[in-house]
Amino acid sequence: MRSRTTFYRRYGKRIFDFVVSAVALLLLSPLLVVLAVLVRILLGGPILFRQQRAGRHKQAFTIVKFRTMTNACDAEGKLLSDSVRLTRFGRFLRATSLDELPELWNILVGDMSLVGPRPLLLRYNGSYSERESSRFEVLPGLTGWAQINGRNTLAWDDRLELDVHYVENCTWMLDINILFRTVFKVLRRENVHVNTDTVETYLDEERQHKSFQSIERIALPPC
Repeated sequence: MRSRTTFYRRYGKRIFDFVVSAVALLLLSPLLVVLAVLVRILLGGPILFRQQRAGRHKQAFTIVKFRTMTNACDAEGKLLSDSVRLTRFGRFLRATSLDELPELWNILVGDMSLVGPRPLLLRYNGSYSERESSRFEVLPGLTGWAQINGRNTLAWDDRLELDVHYVENCTWMLDINILFRTVFKVLRRENVHVNTDTVETYLDEERQHKSFQSIERIALPPC
């Protein structure tokens, strides 16, 4: 296992994140404006999707993305399913990962890093094992080791293990490798599922289900 107190981890990673995100926001500002206008016209407001996620040390922060779904409701005023509210333009944003670009702001202000475990829902905070909780030793990332090795197609156990592997082996060269491989995969649209409800379960529900199954096996009398 690599040392977790290297210069890069303590200082270099944050400097790298700040410089790259600042330059990227500047260079991509025309594209961001165009996307914002299209989102407002085609999907309505608000332009940005905001949600509380778990950051470093499980501290909550607000992640920002371009919205990809409409506010379509049924006759009772309840939001329709994600698959119904996800429009063709929204699917395009997700398929190309353009909806993730506003997260560069999260990186600039220090809530996120360019590379790290993806920020997950706060409701999952009590569902990690002690080993898996080490994923919170670093800032969550725009991309990560798990994202270039299967993304949402991975089982939760495998995905979280890859997050731990990243934390244990984080170096500048690994981050550069992940960033270049991410660009390649985004261009090829590998392992991208625009409707994650069809391929991804909720971690807390999955863990609860496994716990119930274990309890049932223990409670069953021997044959």
